[in-house]
Amino acid sequence: MATYKILILGASYGSLLGAKLALAGHTVKLVCLPQEADLINAEGARVRLPGRGVDGLVDLNTKTMPGDVSAGGTGDVNPADYDLVGLAMQEPQYRAPEVHDLLDRVAQAKVPCMSIMNMPPLTYLKRIPGIGADALTDCYTDASVWDNFDPSLMTLCSPDPQAFRPPDEKVNVLQVGLPTNFKAAHFDSDAHTGILRNLETDIANIRYNLDGREIDLPVKLRVHDSIFVPMAKWSMLMAGNYRCVQKDGMRSIEAAVHADLNASEMVYDWVVALCVKLGAKREDLVPFEKYAKAALSLRNPSSAARALAGGAPYIERVDRLVQKIAAHHDMQSDAVDETVTLVDGWLESNRQKA
Repeated sequence: MATYKILILGASYGSLLGAKLALAGHTVKLVCLPQEADLINAEGARVRLPGRGVDGLVDLNTKTMPGDVSAGGTGDVNPADYDLVGLAMQEPQYRAPEVHDLLDRVAQAKVPCMSIMNMPPLTYLKRIPGIGADALTDCYTDASVWDNFDPSLMTLCSPDPQAFRPPDEKVNVLQVGLPTNFKAAHFDSDAHTGILRNLETDIANIRYNLDGREIDLPVKLRVHDSIFVPMAKWSMLMAGNYRCVQKDGMRSIEAAVHADLNASEMVYDWVVALCVKLGAKREDLVPFEKYAKAALSLRNPSSAARALAGGAPYIERVDRLVQKIAAHHDMQSDAVDETVTLVDGWLESNRQKA
């Protein structure tokens, strides 16, 4: 089995994917804040997730895995030393000067990159004919961070698993609430796609020893031939995550979807229609009924809603991105416009307070 060295920017979703890669025997370096890095290096990254046939959660610790997980800051790594780079921070974080500098070094090293963001890098959108990527720069906190990347070296992986930092735990602990799969699109290069397919196989073959018995763990990596598969997340974000945002507060994803199921389905299907217009096939995407069932277990507000409620002056604007791409293709939704207006209002208020 070939083993790879993988650099992942971000230690939240990064530690989930990193733990699965380390269980498969690979070497992972996480780039994160000093407090996170110190804890991960001292105590390991801990990931709690369900296991098939297991009561409660399986508590994984990267210190006890066949591969290796370590952590450091932006200045502690040379991107050219790695076979693959994962981008697992939220989009506004890339505007920080030290992170922007690391991104530039990644681009210069010509290492294949897999984005694990809800907000697709502008570079990835340039792989999609007719999307009008150059007109979307104002949807990004700082679109210039993507200027030096080669689109052929960028792919997108949908962060479908839902995970969170338990508020009463240390920052090296991540708990998986919805253990679905990471879904990645192929690279232009067969060789780079081959890395993803090898990782997919290695993760699928993991059997975790729990008290003397081997169990299968959820959260796989799935590699797809369609560049539209990761966009299945857009419908979920627009019908659920961003509709958590209300004029006077926030609601759970479950409430956002199920308080008015017909309205949620209309938003969801509208975004599906947009993706199909861009070139996706309906089988690339997730049926609303499957998403609505999964949303029943999502009893907290989305990370975007929590960030707004906490006073964040910037969040990932997939809502605005979808609205603007749709307008470019002569599509419009009153419900989506209302959501964008609500998010705009919260951000304006937060920036004034800041």
